[in-house]
Amino acid sequence: MGFPSFTSGCGSVGCSSSVLYGQLGFHRHSFGVSRVSTRKKQLRKFRVDCSSSSDPLLVRAARGEVVNRPPAWMMRQAGSLGKRSVLMSPIRSEEALKALHPIDLSKLEFVGESLRILRREVEGQAALLGFVGAPWTIATYIVEGGTTRTYTTIKSMCHTAPHVLRALLSHLARAISEYVIFQVESGAHCIQIFDSWGGQLPPDMWEHWSKPYLQEIVDVVRSRCPGTPLVLYINGNGGLLERMKETGVDVIGLDWTVDMADGRRRLGNGVGIQGNVDPACLFSPLHALTEEIERVVKCAGTKGHILNLGHGVLVGSPEEAVAHFFNVARSLTYDKVSSQGPAVELVS
Repeated sequence: MGFPSFTSGCGSVGCSSSVLYGQLGFHRHSFGVSRVSTRKKQLRKFRVDCSSSSDPLLVRAARGEVVNRPPAWMMRQAGSLGKRSVLMSPIRSEEALKALHPIDLSKLEFVGESLRILRREVEGQAALLGFVGAPWTIATYIVEGGTTRTYTTIKSMCHTAPHVLRALLSHLARAISEYVIFQVESGAHCIQIFDSWGGQLPPDMWEHWSKPYLQEIVDVVRSRCPGTPLVLYINGNGGLLERMKETGVDVIGLDWTVDMADGRRRLGNGVGIQGNVDPACLFSPLHALTEEIERVVKCAGTKGHILNLGHGVLVGSPEEAVAHFFNVARSLTYDKVSSQGPAVELVS
């Protein structure tokens, strides 16, 4: 499962970093030795300081620091090219769990090299984003055997084989934690975690089957890469915002179905917020797109906002509209927005 990026000229660059089944531990062989030796051969490991005025705008905004305007980025919607993941041997039993092994980062060295190259190219000009899938979301593919519209198999496992599902989710949480650290050490300034299918769970089930494993990832990354901002995005997250905040991430990504003013009011100003222009607005007249961008920025407040779409860029989106999105973003300043009056009263 991959999350290819849309590269912008407005302060951020995304790196496509595929979360592949084999590298996350669904394989018949272990490559632990080669994984360790590869890590030692890396020429340079990057570190993220807790705070620096020279850090990219997006990184400073994600940390909640004072900035003069919201940074902006967007990416192509995952899966929009029609490719679908298929797993021939789904994991649904204790016996199937035996196929799991520790993540083999040597198989992902192409991601590390891509990040190192990009970091050198954009140093001082833009933020470099890394991406990973969340344990629940990746588990849906592994259990269902591919994409699904109903998630009936994995949801049933919550009741019929909870010990198997917990073992799988724990394994994925450990692997994803290592993959996040690998990306940061390879040059990523910031990491976005996609729990794309977390919104398919009722809030109480998400609390039990996704949140603990996200918290595990956050705790590990905080201990190993304490200055790295973490963003959490869930598609269809209107019923989960307060629970998402409890994971400890720095920024909560809102999808386009959540009112930005309501989202900021519910989350308060103790956490960053990302989004959330409707991707379909890119098909609107440019003046309408401008008005929506300005409304979202005003509603988000002047601290800790990363401007983005509420999901990925839709296929067929006019390039002119994408360029206009970033031109408007660059032209906005919080002084200008504040002069129009507050759109929402923030609370802690």
